[in-house]
Amino acid sequence: MLVAFDFDGTLSDSEMTVLLGNQNGTAEDMADITERAMNDEIEYAESLRQRCALLEDLPDEKAQAAFGEVALRPGAARVIEALRDAGVYVAILTGGFERGVEAALEAEGVEVDAIVANRLLVEDGKLTGEVRGPLISGTKDDAMEVVTAVTGEDRETTVAVGDGANDLPMLEVANLAIGFDPKPAVEPSCDTTVETMDELYDLLEAEQIL
Repeated sequence: MLVAFDFDGTLSDSEMTVLLGNQNGTAEDMADITERAMNDEIEYAESLRQRCALLEDLPDEKAQAAFGEVALRPGAARVIEALRDAGVYVAILTGGFERGVEAALEAEGVEVDAIVANRLLVEDGKLTGEVRGPLISGTKDDAMEVVTAVTGEDRETTVAVGDGANDLPMLEVANLAIGFDPKPAVEPSCDTTVETMDELYDLLEAEQIL
């Protein structure tokens, strides 16, 4: 059994690019671009590049401070722990940044089996405004394909949990697609939806995944 989570907007209500933007006064621009991307008004890869370009010359120590503010939603750590205790392979597939995901998990003392995320390039102690990683123009169905191949899991035993337009590829290929308070453009592709981590826990229990 494999459960793949989105991060920003799902496991966390932090929006990493906005937290980073708070460090150099571009948070409002970040939020506008993010909203357009999540509603499928602008191509995700383009939106990510635009947001990262706004971070050019941000000192890396300020970036690290922003990543330190990334937090899991209430109840998310409990869901992750319960899944792993049940022998489920837990993956996080996010267009967000590895350092932020790792900081949030570490703060709660939980681990997952795999993190597929992007990273911001740093040169001379400052962000270059460029981004690298598998989920810039790569899509989450491809990432799930890789993870299922690595784990030997069958597609019939996959669950995806997400909220935004860039989660659609993994929601559409998963056996069970769970929308976490999904955007209107995303909800039709979900088998079911939840609003809180406690609801998600109960649903996973009802589906005999926990």
